[in-house]
Amino acid sequence: MLSFCAGKVRYIKQIQALRQIFSKVEKMKIAIYCGGEIQLTNMHFDYYVGVDRGCLAVLAAQHPLHLAVGDFDSVTSAQLQQIKQAAQTLILAPSEKDDSDSELALKAVFARYPLAEVTLFGALGGRLDHSLVNLFLPSNPDLAAFMRQITLHDEQNMVCFYPAGEHWIEQDPTMHYIAFLAEGGRLAITQAKYELTPANYFPRKIYGSNEFLDKPIRLEVNSGYAVVIQSQD
Repeated sequence: MLSFCAGKVRYIKQIQALRQIFSKVEKMKIAIYCGGEIQLTNMHFDYYVGVDRGCLAVLAAQHPLHLAVGDFDSVTSAQLQQIKQAAQTLILAPSEKDDSDSELALKAVFARYPLAEVTLFGALGGRLDHSLVNLFLPSNPDLAAFMRQITLHDEQNMVCFYPAGEHWIEQDPTMHYIAFLAEGGRLAITQAKYELTPANYFPRKIYGSNEFLDKPIRLEVNSGYAVVIQSQD
């Protein structure tokens, strides 16, 4: 009987340990450093990914380079050797491909950690086509299901994505303004300084320079998705 009880206790402890492991995986916070300008941040992440030249930014910040992704056409051969030596995992992509390097990095991350929360740095600014790809990441059908887990962040902006449905948007304490981009549908915005309702609706691709009223903003997306940008001057 004592042996049975001891075995049961060990089993329960093993289950509890497994739950802690899976809980950590579910809550994994991942940073992806892209090739644009990156401001150093005191935000903590569990896992660091470098995209092409962004790998050098990961190393310069003295973070572990858990995953390196890209065709690495923006680094020298010596820098590529440095990246190869530092990276725990390297995905070397061809220069001619259908996905951008940032899209490839996100696909690799979600294949490993499908419940992760991912923040991209250096994804805005620089080449306009690269910035636009990153602003409309959910248009990639392989990433659409993960849109609520993706955030773009720089010194002045925080970008999140919202699928069709009703959402309540909290104000980031470091941001002042909020803008809404409609992609494939119509938006309704209430409990904001400037509301957009069926009564006053007017079509625009972007509804900018809105503000919070000390409470969450209610956003309705009838189809497609919305790009929501919180920003500061």
